[in-house]
Amino acid sequence: MLVYISIISLILLSGLFSGLTLGLLGLDAAELKRKMSLGNKDAEKVYHIRKRGNLLLCTLLLGNVWVNSTLAIFLGSMASGAMAGIIATGLIVIFGEIIPQAAFSRYALQVGAKTAGLVRFFIIILFPVCWPIAWVLDKVLGREMPQIYSKKELIKIIEEHEDAHESGVDADEERIVTGALTYSEKIVGEVMTEREKVYALDSTTLLTEELIEEIKTKGFTRIPVYADSIDQTLGVLYVKDLLNIPLRTPIKELFKKERMLQVSKEMKLDVLLAQFIKTQIHLAVVKDIRNRLEGVISLEDIIEEILNQEIVDETDLHHVT
Repeated sequence: MLVYISIISLILLSGLFSGLTLGLLGLDAAELKRKMSLGNKDAEKVYHIRKRGNLLLCTLLLGNVWVNSTLAIFLGSMASGAMAGIIATGLIVIFGEIIPQAAFSRYALQVGAKTAGLVRFFIIILFPVCWPIAWVLDKVLGREMPQIYSKKELIKIIEEHEDAHESGVDADEERIVTGALTYSEKIVGEVMTEREKVYALDSTTLLTEELIEEIKTKGFTRIPVYADSIDQTLGVLYVKDLLNIPLRTPIKELFKKERMLQVSKEMKLDVLLAQFIKTQIHLAVVKDIRNRLEGVISLEDIIEEILNQEIVDETDLHHVT
């Protein structure tokens, strides 16, 4: 009777060691640390035994080999050599490998948290043998590298999460995250309002009813003001400042003589965004090497790229310059 109990115990231990080897080492230490920082108690329990991967690996493999060897000895005492080998192989493969590995690979974190105390016990017991081997592996192989994802992989992960019913990521969040991860790869020339489409006013222009109607038709809330040529921008006229302004007032008395950033169309959007934030200037003129205007770009244009959606307020008819 004692022999049968010992065999069953050894099979269970074999399955435990085998399953934990696959399950725990399949967990990324960096991911566990991240989950732990978010308050996941299971991750906290597992991280403390998983962070030293080579020591854990040596402990589990040594324990598994010891258990399987002992199991073969017990079975050998009950049957002939060939029969003992067949029985041992069948029991170890089915109950010591396939079933536990299939279960542990799916529920690695939960099972690992529940068995963390037992694993720590085996680490202590086998430490004199496992530590030297783990130390050599650490020196030869170096520290375990965390899993790093490229931007495209992160976008794909977000897409998969949005498609999964179990995930809390919705379509709007997917769109915004995708935009935030891709906008820095775009340049000003891809986003700017081109010269031919820029609506600007000469500083000498007088405010008339026709001009007011034209501005309403264009739908812009900020209009560049220039002197003589559109290449010589002076500042910005805010449409809201035209309220209660007498007709025949020159535009040069109405616009803000604020400095606009001057950028090239090859500039990256993330670089320009940083400049907008630093200078608190939200409109930039795009010029070539001959100082000719090529287009205009605003902070709102960049935000639209990040959000992957055009921003239209109650005063906009088409697009904000």
